[in-house]
Amino acid sequence: MKRKLRINGHSHLLPYPHEIPQFMKDKEIFWVDDERKFMLQKGWRRPVTDSSFFLNEKLEWMERYKIDHAVVLNLSQLYGNGLRLEEMKQALRFQNDFNARIQHENPSKFTCGFVVHPGYARGAVWEIERCVEELGMNLLCLPTHYMDTIGTWRCIFDEENERIFEAADNYGLAVEIHPYDGEKFILLENTSWRFHLIWMLAQCADAYHFLTLNGYQNKYPNMRVCFAHGGQLAQINLGRRIQGFDGRPDLFEGKQHPRKAVGHPNIFFDTLVHDTGSLKLLVENQGSKQILMGLDDPYPLGEMESEQQSSYPGKILDLAKERGIFTAEECDAIWEDNVLQWLYGDNDEKKQVLIDKILAKQTTV
Repeated sequence: MKRKLRINGHSHLLPYPHEIPQFMKDKEIFWVDDERKFMLQKGWRRPVTDSSFFLNEKLEWMERYKIDHAVVLNLSQLYGNGLRLEEMKQALRFQNDFNARIQHENPSKFTCGFVVHPGYARGAVWEIERCVEELGMNLLCLPTHYMDTIGTWRCIFDEENERIFEAADNYGLAVEIHPYDGEKFILLENTSWRFHLIWMLAQCADAYHFLTLNGYQNKYPNMRVCFAHGGQLAQINLGRRIQGFDGRPDLFEGKQHPRKAVGHPNIFFDTLVHDTGSLKLLVENQGSKQILMGLDDPYPLGEMESEQQSSYPGKILDLAKERGIFTAEECDAIWEDNVLQWLYGDNDEKKQVLIDKILAKQTTV
């Protein structure tokens, strides 16, 4: 019997400094310093906390922790919110072309996502077509919230974006929903990392709220959505949403009941919730088949090696198995089957193509 694969469904990758076009630095959109110490934008900088932000070091890290394959999302800093139209198009084009090259050159190691800006829906659909048909990509990355063309912040599952979901449904895409930019529209001082520790999770809950109220999981049956960070606050908030829907039906005319989406086969969540209590709630709400491995490496809020926390990639799932939250078979499925189901749905042929790429590379090493 072949061993089950270990596929990480939530990973990130930085370009090396020399791979970032000069215009990105000139316009202060995004760049990495030559010493690889910081990633930067205008008025913002964040330390590069692990060498595995970069390709060769990432491959070494994956080898060390026996991770067979990783799903690389777009960089959150490149959602393009607030940029002028031409700058946004160039920045997102760079991100998508970079991810496409990484996938093309390392097919056994990476499946990469592409990003579009929902504020420009027609251009977003064109970019979806380009990334799928020309670049061979299958994963659409979207933010929980975005700035529209008149400067208003909207939830991604606004009805104005249905043409984007129609395109995703037409191509049978996997979709990743990831939070960012909360400090730009939540009027609180950016202190004590509150936007990463609290508000990002609220952003995911807000996006889940509108996905399910609009019934998009049924309206677009070929589109499979995964929420980053376990959609953590969406899990604890489920009862309140149900009571609100039942108690004030006048506020939800034409919307679908929250219960209808619970455990839906087209809605997935990753494991990155940081504690087994939250993971237990996630599986009790949604079922184990809707959960996939997500390490969010190499960010410090990802599941990284840490002496301070005696942590390592995959620890949360190991603990959950020890505590009887998951069986060994369910853990194997979270690492492999569920990630493949999110990426390709019921297309067994595409799943097998990826499995063959991974295994073929391993047999030649």
